[in-house]
Amino acid sequence: METCPLVKNILLLDSEGKRVAVKYYSNDWPTNNAKLAFEKSVFTKIQKTNARTEAEIAMIDSYIVVYKSTQDLYFCVTGGDDESEIILATVLDGFFDAVTILLRENVNKIAALENLDLIFCCLDEMVDGGIILETEGSTIASKVSSNGLESATSLSEQTITQALATAREHLTRSLLG
Repeated sequence: METCPLVKNILLLDSEGKRVAVKYYSNDWPTNNAKLAFEKSVFTKIQKTNARTEAEIAMIDSYIVVYKSTQDLYFCVTGGDDESEIILATVLDGFFDAVTILLRENVNKIAALENLDLIFCCLDEMVDGGIILETEGSTIASKVSSNGLESATSLSEQTITQALATAREHLTRSLLG
């Protein structure tokens, strides 16, 4: 019986192995300490490689991790040991390309932190509950930027009180939904 390919997590780590943006889609790491330990083991394994042009593959704790790096960021996508490396690499490339487009080719830690909302929107557009929804970087970036522009326009036309009420409503909806 074949199943849909699943992503276990997507990690964006800095040059010291610290989190910039991470999203876990499975319960394989039930606690925050378990997640941090996994991230440390991933970083320890990949930091010495030079995966700047093509995605590299590593087996870490019986998981397949495909990764790519830029100036001071490491992009990683993790799947189970039975997942296709090609599919995981496609997800990685989509994430990397979308972030590159949204950050206007300025892919570094400072730009990523300043645009963390866009990065998390990319993750949400790409994967839902571990199921891959989209892998085309330009499509992901287009969806994220159009959503961001709609929000920016509507907020600029509001008073501060209205904007706070709108933000509170969005936060409540995201927590409950």
